[in-house]
Amino acid sequence: MNNDDVLKAIESEFPGTVVNSSEPHGLLTIELPVDHIKPVIKWLKENSFTDFMFLTDLCGVHYPNKGDKEFAVVYHLHNLYKNFRIRLKTFVGRANINVPTVSDIYSAANWMERETFDFYGINFEGHPNLIRILNMEDMDYFPLRKEYPMEDATRTDKDDRYFGRNGNEGVTFDDKKALARKN
Repeated sequence: MNNDDVLKAIESEFPGTVVNSSEPHGLLTIELPVDHIKPVIKWLKENSFTDFMFLTDLCGVHYPNKGDKEFAVVYHLHNLYKNFRIRLKTFVGRANINVPTVSDIYSAANWMERETFDFYGINFEGHPNLIRILNMEDMDYFPLRKEYPMEDATRTDKDDRYFGRNGNEGVTFDDKKALARKN
């Protein structure tokens, strides 16, 4: 089993569904439309060639201001017999932040989906108990969304020199390299 064989098997079984594929650090990574993610995952688990019996991880990612690709759900599957891993991604926008649950395929997805809902607000349709798992139930925001400033601008007890800024905020990486060469 190798990346090309798995990609060809998916494309053969689900023609036209693979939006993008890559191999960062040798890990086959496939982007799929949200309406195809569950059937593909179910097939990857049940197919005797792929046999991805273990869901290693499921998590959310927030890409602010990306429209229909603002939120990603990332799945890592593992074939334990052949020690082969695959990463699947699907994207949704703020207007329709619904992704089908895979907790009926992998029971381990239950808490992972709850955690992703808790921190990103991604709604897993069909989940048996989609409630907050780590944060307070009455929270009206999702703390891992990149919607809040990283620092409190009103703080007066910090010295920017200790944070590597030295008054060069807003300077690009190339500008910083040029400044370093001058010094």
